[in-house]
Amino acid sequence: MILELMPYRGCYPIFKLVYSAAANASHNKGFKETNLVISKAEVNQGNTVKKLKPRARGRSYPIKRSTCHITIVLEDISLYQQYEEYLMYLKKPGCSNENINLTCYDTYSSGGLWDKK
Repeated sequence: MILELMPYRGCYPIFKLVYSAAANASHNKGFKETNLVISKAEVNQGNTVKKLKPRARGRSYPIKRSTCHITIVLEDISLYQQYEEYLMYLKKPGCSNENINLTCYDTYSSGGLWDKK
């Protein structure tokens, strides 16, 4: 919401990137978009595009346009809530561990759909 309303030039591409990562997570992994949280966002240096601009007397002037790679990692907070409920269930006396089915995805090391560049 904040990225959508800020007047800076780089806000709109980052806004589109966050929504695209959330849409990929909901479509490919089946997570709800309301439970997703940005756990890591980093910007790394990308390629540099080098051009030559013509100047007076047949000379040229180098232009370097730098690019960047933006990586956004999303986490599902509902998995943490299920894990906490699972731990609370295990601490109760006389419970069996056979009825609990907890599915966790390691979002950071799996890469793939979670890292949007």
